[in-house]
Amino acid sequence: MKKTEIKLNIFLDKDNLPENITWEATQKPSDVSENTKAVSVSLWDDTSMNSMRIDLWTKDMTIDEMKRFYINNLGGMAQTILNATGDEFMADETNALCEKFVEYLKKEAAK
Repeated sequence: MKKTEIKLNIFLDKDNLPENITWEATQKPSDVSENTKAVSVSLWDDTSMNSMRIDLWTKDMTIDEMKRFYINNLGGMAQTILNATGDEFMADETNALCEKFVEYLKKEAAK
């Protein structure tokens, strides 16, 4: 069995808030740790039939970046649901929600 690893390093300030986040992966072309401003990890617990989430972001991530990050995550989930299940309705509805959020952000930016 092949093994791969994804490693997250969270550097906290004196108040235990993420100040810097880096990541590396065994299958990433470079061995260098990469910086990121946010990470969102979802886990499925098949015993409780529930998901668990870990969401972290650095203090310097802007509100606009956070909103775009989650729109991108939703879009990725739409593609995953289509690839994994073939459920076009769920994928299309999720993408429609993303488009609605993008329009909302455009109007918000125009203010």
